[in-house]
Amino acid sequence: MEREKLGSRMGFIFLSAGCAIGIGNVWRFPYIAGLYGGGVFVLFYLFFLIAMGVPVMTMEFAVGRASRRSIIKSFTELERPGQKWHLNGYLGMAGNYLLMMFYTTVAGWMLYYFYQMLTGKFTGQDKNQVAEMFGSMLGSPQILAVTMVIIVTAGILICSLGLQKGVERITKVMMSLLLLIIVILAVHSMTLEGGMEGLKFYLLPDFERMKEVGISETITAAMNQAFFTLSLGIGAMAIFGSYIDKKRTLLGESVNIAILDTFVAFVSGLIIFPSCFAFDISPDMGPQLIFVTLPNVFNSMAGGRIWGTLFFIFMTFAAFSTILAVFENIISCGMDLFHWSRKKSCMVNLAALIVLSLPCVFGYNLWSAIQPLGEGSTILDLEDFLVSNLILPIGSLCYLLFCVTRYGWGFDRYMKEANTGEGLKMPGWLRIYVTYILPVLIVFLIIQGII
Repeated sequence: MEREKLGSRMGFIFLSAGCAIGIGNVWRFPYIAGLYGGGVFVLFYLFFLIAMGVPVMTMEFAVGRASRRSIIKSFTELERPGQKWHLNGYLGMAGNYLLMMFYTTVAGWMLYYFYQMLTGKFTGQDKNQVAEMFGSMLGSPQILAVTMVIIVTAGILICSLGLQKGVERITKVMMSLLLLIIVILAVHSMTLEGGMEGLKFYLLPDFERMKEVGISETITAAMNQAFFTLSLGIGAMAIFGSYIDKKRTLLGESVNIAILDTFVAFVSGLIIFPSCFAFDISPDMGPQLIFVTLPNVFNSMAGGRIWGTLFFIFMTFAAFSTILAVFENIISCGMDLFHWSRKKSCMVNLAALIVLSLPCVFGYNLWSAIQPLGEGSTILDLEDFLVSNLILPIGSLCYLLFCVTRYGWGFDRYMKEANTGEGLKMPGWLRIYVTYILPVLIVFLIIQGII
């Protein structure tokens, strides 16, 4: 069976960036930046993005491009007889399914809020009523199940149309709109009265705030965010590596994707902080910010319903771009492993993904008594912990060791693949860093995550 190829370089960059750009960029990055000293955190984050994220991304792309396979078969193609690197393929495949077991539900929340904003359901509601609306959405297994099924079905349908006609074409449109919408929202947000205070809080380095939370905590948080923002370790990037030609070097492409990913995270802060400060709201943590605080902000804004609708369609796109990328990986694994056609792999996974996503849906209502990580935790928290703190960093460590040690594919073969084509080349002197220092940093992150 002839391997499908992407139609354009733009498609490859948008798909890979779409995979990296997720909900975490929008609610996690601004919140953490605010907490850890604004501009100081942003600088640390950029440093670790270049030092940790980008090298591992080139490795994942290299394994994908050299093997022309999904994660389930890529190590088998490249390892020597008798080696066991291919076992990482099963860990990565499990990671893809686990990620989608909760991500489809959260994308469903975004879609539901988009619908609520569009139809004016928030208009005239006070703070307590908006908070109640979020609670009643989570408490309804019907709403969560229906929106999750819509998201899964739409994702599988697009993937079933094929790589170029489906996934690539839709992602290009969606990512172009996403970039346009966030720029419009950011410009609007910065012109709000009192918005400048929010910008100062976000962008000016505040060493006092950093000392309060602790310098080592700030550095660890920046490492975490830089590393996890790129969705590395489960072959979600490798799959697009397997679809591209050898015209461009992999470092150049990885840098472009990291820039796009950072741009979205950074601009999200330009939307959120000025809005919060203009309406005297603390840029509070995580989901609360998106689902409770921002609807209140839009309510009190001139033309708030339009801005709110735009914001939640942007959030839906950010979530859905990741879903399309990971679905493509999952479907490709079925094709590589069982030699299924694309259509068959889509049908089997449509059923599998709907069933696997149900525990997360029920974790907020019917099964809310199950609190796997202690008081007040949900099934989503457990799934997220397993993916973010264990599977992504362990998978990334496997890619790293496979590419730099003589017990794997080897540094020379990796360098040859990464530097094939035009563009930025990986310098040879990086060998000591990626072989001895980077693995230690990743092991540190894994230990931190478990603690």
